[in-house]
Amino acid sequence: MLYLVATPIGNLDDITIRALKILNLVDIIACEDTRNTLKVLNHYEIKNKKLISYHKYNENKISEKIIKLLNNGTNIALVSDAGMPCISDPGYILVKKCKENGINVVPIPGANAALTALVGSGIESYNFTFFGFLSRKKTDRNIMINKILKNNLTSIIYESPHRIKNLIEEIEKIDSKRLISVGRELTKIHEEIITDTVSNIKNLISDSILKQKGEFVLIISPHRIQKEEIPNELIIKEIDILIKEGYKTSYAIKEVSAKYDLAKRKIYEIYHKQL
Repeated sequence: MLYLVATPIGNLDDITIRALKILNLVDIIACEDTRNTLKVLNHYEIKNKKLISYHKYNENKISEKIIKLLNNGTNIALVSDAGMPCISDPGYILVKKCKENGINVVPIPGANAALTALVGSGIESYNFTFFGFLSRKKTDRNIMINKILKNNLTSIIYESPHRIKNLIEEIEKIDSKRLISVGRELTKIHEEIITDTVSNIKNLISDSILKQKGEFVLIISPHRIQKEEIPNELIIKEIDILIKEGYKTSYAIKEVSAKYDLAKRKIYEIYHKQL
């Protein structure tokens, strides 16, 4: 059986009792970096475990080896350096191969940087899109930034210290007043989650922060169309789409009302005037 075990993202106390039981139980632990995993194992006095290296550069090759071991009855835990495997970390290829081979995969939930930053940001958290790390290629990166800033859901991005300032500057060029949140050193002594406009946060980021290790989590508030910008034709069209999908008119009006932050009565009047 393959276990996907979440490990702490900073504070070593952020690990579940179940995760510790699994790490003690399994025969082998597949690690993104064996040195980082050993720190966790030593902290909890988990001894004499066979560790194998599993990272983005050897995923395909080692996945085949792990599949053979699993088919022979070996219990294996997959861990990343921090947080949940498969979330901007290696693991997807192995899980896919396990599913194809009928091998049971058991996720052991725990710490996650994206969700930790999101719930501490004060930015809408009911619906969100996780983008992970953006491309380093300038053209692809700019396309994604523009797409994200048009997203009507909260967006979550991971970024490294030496690129976070450039990312914020790129966002400022498009929408300097957008509300964003930057999280760093999450769960550690110097944890910081700052929420403000893009311009204000750019001015708060010092050069000393950019020299630190670890990753930043950037939360971007949803794109909101100004009420005066919303044409009646768009409102009617969106209601009609929902109705064609099988929803009742009352539900469609409610959904469009929430999307554009307009009173349901106003949406009702706009829609029924054209009938």
